[in-house]
Amino acid sequence: MLGSNIREEYTKAVRQGQKELKDRAAAGLDPYPAVLEELLPDISLCSVQDLSVLEIPADRIVGTRTAGRISAFSAGFLPLLDADSEFALKWMALCRAHLSDTGIRDPIECWEYLGDFYVQEGNKRVSVLRWFGAVTIPARVRRVLPRSLDTPRERAYGEFLEFYRASRIYGVQFRKPGEYAKLLAAVGKAPGEPWTDMERRAFSARFHSFKEALLSLNSPKAASSPEDALLLWLQVYSYDMLGELTPAELRKTLSELRGDVQTFTEAAPSVHTRPEEGKSSLLGRIIGTGARHLNAAFLYARDPETSSWTRGHALGAEEMERAMGEKVTVRSYMHADTPEETDALLEQAVLDGAEIVFTTAPPHLRSTLRAAVKHPSVRFLNCSTGTQLSSVRSYYCRAYEGKFITGVIAGAMADNNRVGYIGSYPILGVPASINAFALGVRMTNPRATVRLEWSCLPGDPVRSLKDKDVRVISNRDIPTNEMRYMRHGRYGTFLVDDDGALVPLASPCWMWGKLYEDIVDSVLSGGWTQNRSAPEAINYWWGMSSGAIEVAMTDRVPSGVKALAEALALQLRTGELDIFAREIFAQDGRRINDGTGTLDTRSLLEMDWLCDIVEGRIPAYDELLPVSRPLVRELGVFRDNIPPETGSEP
Repeated sequence: MLGSNIREEYTKAVRQGQKELKDRAAAGLDPYPAVLEELLPDISLCSVQDLSVLEIPADRIVGTRTAGRISAFSAGFLPLLDADSEFALKWMALCRAHLSDTGIRDPIECWEYLGDFYVQEGNKRVSVLRWFGAVTIPARVRRVLPRSLDTPRERAYGEFLEFYRASRIYGVQFRKPGEYAKLLAAVGKAPGEPWTDMERRAFSARFHSFKEALLSLNSPKAASSPEDALLLWLQVYSYDMLGELTPAELRKTLSELRGDVQTFTEAAPSVHTRPEEGKSSLLGRIIGTGARHLNAAFLYARDPETSSWTRGHALGAEEMERAMGEKVTVRSYMHADTPEETDALLEQAVLDGAEIVFTTAPPHLRSTLRAAVKHPSVRFLNCSTGTQLSSVRSYYCRAYEGKFITGVIAGAMADNNRVGYIGSYPILGVPASINAFALGVRMTNPRATVRLEWSCLPGDPVRSLKDKDVRVISNRDIPTNEMRYMRHGRYGTFLVDDDGALVPLASPCWMWGKLYEDIVDSVLSGGWTQNRSAPEAINYWWGMSSGAIEVAMTDRVPSGVKALAEALALQLRTGELDIFAREIFAQDGRRINDGTGTLDTRSLLEMDWLCDIVEGRIPAYDELLPVSRPLVRELGVFRDNIPPETGSEP
């Protein structure tokens, strides 16, 4: 390449650098390389390992050791300085060397921290090599070990070190614990199993092709987390397919998943706390943008006879069908008990003409995503919380509002100031229910405390609380408004009388029929639009204001207490009462709220603390009964702390 052409090459690189600078600034990202000394001011106190010379992934070089020359480069190490500068002349000399027979031979010197590399010497070499598409760059590496493994990112790095020892692959860096185990399962490797050279080369080539295809989506944030995007892709397609698809075919699959990739890697989900209504719904009715009839499919785990959870949903579907009349036709599909069965039933539902599909259990989510990508014209929803997918909306009920009302009743009925609460699973939303119940207890009985037990742990929680002379106990919510569920103490809040008998008092009840009716009505009226150009992950989390949660009370609740409970329930329905808008302290003494504000929706959904009124704790994953673990691994409050799955896990 002649000198004039090398100068043109530099000029093109500068243009690309200026563009990257503007694009990253517009996306809210740092436009310059990161600086290790700013990220880790106490680096001199950290342990350091010399790793000698390695071939490191070029795209994992994210910054410099010091801040000396970062303004000369964009974040991707593209040059920014004028073509007549001394910097540019040195860059062009390296370009000439790279294109010669000898090439650039000297390794750069860099530091590695949490899987990313920071250049100490050789910035311009990095810039030239990356400009010409180098996948790896030789480097003398010094690894900085984190001083602790306390944060999710640090724990993920600890898992990376185990992954690297077996695979010798540097280019995969997850930010959350547990992700390497998912990747290994998708690839077909056991944790700690050594990789062959062929397996390593095959994975590296496939992952490189995947990243190239991902870059074609023109989404800077998605492209900056290709590992997360790959895990999402592998929920829909197989690892073998990753090696079989042509680049064009791979780009097509990512195009089909584009909205999900964006919401999965870029943004927190949008949580809707009430049914969609107003302009979109009214406009749909006026101009006829909605449908006149809808075919709805419901997939259930087990069946209504063997599962109270399924019974509640099935009754809700029947209630919705009666309320909607000729506007909707419902088909039910039972025993979606395994991923294979769920996949097959979803395909059958679409074949039968389903236009909207409800999968009624959290473990159905991945199968639901696969079906949604395959059938983009069908609307899919999964009964879960906190999903980050644009193709599948989630729905759940704000049970904590009903728990607050039963807490008010429990406090009034606890003549010895001892109240018990039996938690179901340590999953998203449950700590909010525990704390709301405790705040309700404290409202009517300032001297009372709430003793917490768990049904997902070994033992009999009801017996344990009775042995502690607890007089009022809250157990699981009734799945419908059928009072028969409260007869034997397995559901609802009940009083332990002097003879030890269980006297039912009240319970939140999940009104699935109302929720399904509102969702279907929204679709019929044109309120649910699918905007492919601006994808959004939407989670429905509805409470008493929508009628999705009610409180059933027996005649054993005294009339005065019942009147108070009904008045508070009315305030929750109208939005006049905010349960958490008060001074609240956590068990560890932290003041969660000083009483002048409230907690936002995401803080409620992702709550992972217990208030000081509660005696007890959120159990660890390894304490749970085996049957409880799959749900907690998927939706657990501390799911990022759960150790990777092993073949020996029950």
